[in-house]
Amino acid sequence: MQYNYKILLNKEDEGGYMVTVPALPGCITQGDTIEEAIAMAKEAIELYVEELQSRGEKIPDNTDTLECSLNLQIAS
Repeated sequence: MQYNYKILLNKEDEGGYMVTVPALPGCITQGDTIEEAIAMAKEAIELYVEELQSRGEKIPDNTDTLECSLNLQIAS
């Protein structure tokens, strides 16, 4: 079975990147570089999905999710 996951990389003030996986609540990891953060995310997702499978739970993903970014300018 193939699953699709969107990940969010947020640059940390102290360095590195925090990664969250919106489709998998609590699936969070980090890496010192973008490449390392992505590799860590893949590993975290695999472990998360394996745990769901072992419990017989439904495995959510982003197959039917549309993505949109908004830029807003707010007057102060």
